Amino acid sequence: MAIEDMEISKMEEGVDTSTFQSNAKEGFCTSASIVTLVQKVIAEVIGTYFIIFSGCGAVVVNKLYGGTVTFPGICATWGLIVMVMVYSVGHISGAHFNPAVTITFAIFRRFPWKEVPLYIIAQLIGSILASCTLAIMFDVTSEAYFGTLPVGSNGQSLTIEIIISFLLMFNISGVATDSRAIGDLAGLAVGMTIMLNVFVAGPISGASMNPARSIGPAIVKHTYRGLWVYIFGPLIGTIFGGFAYNLIRFTNKPLRELTKSSSFIRTISKNNTT
Repeated sequence: MAIEDMEISKMEEGVDTSTFQSNAKEGFCTSASIVTLVQKVIAEVIGTYFIIFSGCGAVVVNKLYGGTVTFPGICATWGLIVMVMVYSVGHISGAHFNPAVTITFAIFRRFPWKEVPLYIIAQLIGSILASCTLAIMFDVTSEAYFGTLPVGSNGQSLTIEIIISFLLMFNISGVATDSRAIGDLAGLAVGMTIMLNVFVAGPISGASMNPARSIGPAIVKHTYRGLWVYIFGPLIGTIFGGFAYNLIRFTNKPLRELTKSSSFIRTISKNNTT
């Protein structure tokens, strides 16, 4: 009502109200975009928090309580929590939870650069808060450290981090950015990729794939040995993984047009239209 009264008074004075309306609309849009961005950032904090809390929590419990979780249990925990959080907040923030993924999306124009710093800060905050929670809840000894440390040489861990991060980003690019993919299965596909990577690389490097996953525990427990491996390794791997998928993304045609004989795809398409 206040805006309408101001418009009426300006019209009575013979003042052009088009500029006023434009400014009011622009201010409203700006406010709405800020609210949306805040929601995205909060979603990234919450999502990263629970991923680190659950995944690293499984590591701590397994080390402190006689291997009750087991190595396959740890792998499954990482995969399941990522899948759960992708389905929980993926429609809000895109479910990055990973600075390397965010930067790679921005490089290939799938994400605005202006939001990258906020996303990275949110992911680091989530990781640090989760690490603090675990440090308060459990008496974490040096043997029960829930961060990532190279078991062998730094070069070996760097190499495997690049490889598994490549696979992760290649998978994410396929299921999350390609219109031909079955989007409903994105969370499952990403979660299974995480689980597979932890199975393969967990005993060697800890299978970070995520700088935030390694930086949070390192800051809380003041353990920085080999940390650079888990910053540069995932970043290099995700960039190459995103590049590789964009290299083979040769068409924008939907998959149902390319695979007419697939009864599964026809069923999915039919269900979506009904």
